[in-house]
Amino acid sequence: MAKVGFVGLGIMGAPMAGHLIDAGHTLYLYDIKPVPADLTGKGGIACANGTEVASNADIIIIMVPDTPHVGAALFGEGGIAAGLSAGKIVVDMSSIAPVETKEYAKKVNALGCDYLDAPVSGGEVGAKAASLTIMVGGPDKAFETVKPLFEKMGKNITLVGGNGDGQTTKVANQIIVALTIQAVGEALLFASKAGADPAKVRQALMGGFANSRILEVHGERMVKRTFDPGFRIELHQKDLNLALNGARQLQMALPATAVAQQLFSACAANGGAAWDHSALVKALEMMANHTVMPDA
Repeated sequence: MAKVGFVGLGIMGAPMAGHLIDAGHTLYLYDIKPVPADLTGKGGIACANGTEVASNADIIIIMVPDTPHVGAALFGEGGIAAGLSAGKIVVDMSSIAPVETKEYAKKVNALGCDYLDAPVSGGEVGAKAASLTIMVGGPDKAFETVKPLFEKMGKNITLVGGNGDGQTTKVANQIIVALTIQAVGEALLFASKAGADPAKVRQALMGGFANSRILEVHGERMVKRTFDPGFRIELHQKDLNLALNGARQLQMALPATAVAQQLFSACAANGGAAWDHSALVKALEMMANHTVMPDA
């Protein structure tokens, strides 16, 4: 069994860490908030900071919201880097900028440690079900060492390439997810305003070529008006900012991605930054002066 550190125990990190404890691994835990009692109750060890986590663990996992948070977790006061020694592995499972990821990896490598960027897709549901898709960038040997841990948290686990490639894959994933949410929202809104029952339209579409996991899960949210976050709009905005900034650096256009980002921004401007990202449909509804279904 491995000695594993886990920094970042929010809506995603807590269940992910829980699966590792359940699998028999020793977990050293830290979050800026108190470590959840259910994790310490089943054997997780709360630490004072990231340095203490890294001093005790051989593999240190980070799961925090954004690029600056990863930088702070690694290199800030009481950060992970201060507790590293040669041979350890740092695994960042957050979704952050590929360029900064490569810089973080170089700094960790200079300390004699390996670095994997391993962002995930699947949201809170996937984290709780241990069914996350995990996209990994980094050296083969480190990947093979950490893979048994990944298998306790996810199902579709792929080593994409070198450091930064995992984060690039996650950005691509978030483009597809955002545009598919927009497509499902437009389709169900069109059907509803035309007088059809959107719930039955969704059911019919799930049997054809238009079927998708987003139609299944987020289409149901749109119909049932359940927009409590599994993945917040503000986090998807962050990911699309990574896409659009990256596209600018690559001198290419992502026009549909830009539209989806504006729809998320319209939701945020109307108090919806913390809504589930399926609530992108609300921006479309405002423009149509019509809702897919009446709010409960």
